[in-house]
Amino acid sequence: MPETRPPRILALWSAPRSRSTVFFRSMLERPDLVALHEPFCNLLDHGETTVDGRVVRSAPALIAAIRELSATKPVFFKDTTDQPHPGVLADEEFFREVRHTFLIRRPDEVAASYYALKPDMDVTEVGLEHLHALHRRALALGGPRPVVVDSQDLVDDPAGILRAYCAEMGLPFRREALSWSAGERQEWSHTARWHGAVSGSTGFSTTGTVYADTASTNPALAGFSAHHEPFYRELHGERLAVG
Repeated sequence: MPETRPPRILALWSAPRSRSTVFFRSMLERPDLVALHEPFCNLLDHGETTVDGRVVRSAPALIAAIRELSATKPVFFKDTTDQPHPGVLADEEFFREVRHTFLIRRPDEVAASYYALKPDMDVTEVGLEHLHALHRRALALGGPRPVVVDSQDLVDDPAGILRAYCAEMGLPFRREALSWSAGERQEWSHTARWHGAVSGSTGFSTTGTVYADTASTNPALAGFSAHHEPFYRELHGERLAVG
C-alpha cells in the first residue's frame, strides 16, 4: 500500500544508463528532500563521498551519515548497479529501513549506451543482475514492497509515473519538478562525462541516441543483453503502472 507519510530514507537503485540521473535531477527540484548523487558508487570508485559537507570513507560511516541527515529531512539517494554494493547488503537493518525503488531499462539499450562510453565493459556492468539481487534482498528482508519503475515509462509519461511514485512514497506530487534549468551540477562533477545529456536537459525527454554498436551489430553486446534479459523481464513484471 502507498505510504501515508514519506519515509526518512528513499533509495533509487538503477541499472546504469537507465535515466537515473534525470530522475535524480527532478528530485533536486524538491525542497522537501535532501538528494545525494551516487554516494555508494563514489565510495567504490573514489574512496570517499560527501554527505552534507562531511567526507566519509567507508560504508558504515556513510550509512551513519545518511541516518543522521535523515533525522532533519528525508534523504533521497540514487546509485547505479554496474558494480555490486556489498557495504549496503552487509547492513541488514539499514537495508530494511530504506524505502527502495528500482529503475530498469531494456538490457540491449543499457549495453549500447554503456559501451559507447566504456568499450572495455564486461557483462556484469549492464547491472541488471546486480539490481535484481538487491530487489530480491529487499523482498526477503520485509518492509514496504519495493517499487520498480521502467525508465521508458518514465520518459513516456513523466507526470503520470512521478505522480504514482510520489503516492507510493507518501510524497506530495510537485509538477514544478518536471522541469529545471540546464547546466552541469556539482553533485555529478566527478562523473560529468556520463551525464552530458542530463546537464543539457530542461526536463524529461524521449529523444534517444543512435549508437554505432548495438546488440544487433555487435555480438558481445548481444551476449551481454541476453544474459541480463531474464532479470529485466522479472523486474519489468513488477513495474509501477499508471491508473
